[in-house]
Amino acid sequence: MRTVLWIVGIVGGALVLLGLLLEAVRWLVIIGAIALVAVIVLAFVRGRQMMRQHSPGRR
Repeated sequence: MRTVLWIVGIVGGALVLLGLLLEAVRWLVIIGAIALVAVIVLAFVRGRQMMRQHSPGRR
C-alpha cells in the first residue's frame, strides 16, 4: 500500500511539473513572438529613416 501511495505521489508531482513546464513554454513562445514583431517593426522604421536621410531632394 505504501508503494502505491509513493507511485501515485511521484506521478502526480511529475504531472504538475509537466503542466508548469508547458505553461512556461507557452508564455516563452508568446514573448518571443512579441519580440520578433518588435524587431521587425524597428528594422522597418530604421530603414525608412535611413532612406529619408539618403534621398537628397525630399526635404
